[in-house]
Amino acid sequence: MQTKTMDDAEIKFKGIEALNKTLGAAAALRFLTMLHREPTDYVEISRKLYEGQTIEEIFERVKKQRKG
Repeated sequence: MQTKTMDDAEIKFKGIEALNKTLGAAAALRFLTMLHREPTDYVEISRKLYEGQTIEEIFERVKKQRKG
């Protein structure tokens, strides 16, 4: 089974849908507003997301996700 590639509009829609489901509408809107208002340190976010993982583990997970 091959993973379907999403276009930008679909990614935005699914992302907002996930935020609404997880945070609720008010908190999702607040989160999106914060992204535009405050500078975001994406390097620091990446460090936290991948903390304790090797590059090999990260790439292996990506390969599995692409295969479906």
